[in-house]
Amino acid sequence: LRCGMRTTKCQLLVTCLCVMLLGLSIATLSTVTHYGLHFTLISDISLESNSYRPIHHAAFYFGIGLSMTLILAALLSSTATVRESRCLTAMGFFCFALAFCSLLPAVCWRYTHSTQVEDSMMDVYDLVYEEVRRNTSSFRRHELMAIHEAFLCCGKRSPFGDTANVEHKTCPPGQVH
Repeated sequence: LRCGMRTTKCQLLVTCLCVMLLGLSIATLSTVTHYGLHFTLISDISLESNSYRPIHHAAFYFGIGLSMTLILAALLSSTATVRESRCLTAMGFFCFALAFCSLLPAVCWRYTHSTQVEDSMMDVYDLVYEEVRRNTSSFRRHELMAIHEAFLCCGKRSPFGDTANVEHKTCPPGQVH
């Protein structure tokens, strides 16, 4: 019986370590996503209709909250395992339940709005591109050039007219066509 208890405690501690590593990886991924060049570039473009910005911030705060909940649950569970405390075990299970319940709406949002992030990023790009095409504002041209450099892309096909002039002015050398 004593050997079985030690084995169970070791398994629980290893599981807690894995959950803690999962929480740290979610926090790292959220931070890299929030402060990464590709994502901040689109988020920082100052358009009144930039629908990407709220999604960008919500994803960051949700990721940080989830990672903190998982880390807290792992710490409480490992302490409860070592001390054999029922109260700490209950608090650890409550944190796991809270993390699980917060993931359910996120999964539902992901499947019901599967293209919203991509569409909002493309909307920002289209608005900047069309503004540069219509008006040669140096501010928007610099933003478009930064997008082209960050995403390694160059222009688009437009049914509204010739885009070659915009591409020659905003694309990095060697990427036109």
